[in-house]
Amino acid sequence: MGNKIETLSTVKIKNSDDLYKIVDTLNRTLKEQNLMFGLALDNDDQDTAVFTIYRT
Repeated sequence: MGNKIETLSTVKIKNSDDLYKIVDTLNRTLKEQNLMFGLALDNDDQDTAVFTIYRT
């Protein structure tokens, strides 16, 4: 049986150079609670970041 990743929440926010630091800290701190955090640029607007929370 493979690992299933469930999307819990997604939000679009204004992009900032330091957002990746928050995502990295959340991933390091909460991985043992089976949570994973993602950050990507919006395909339609490079000034917008997409922050996603997953349960692994």
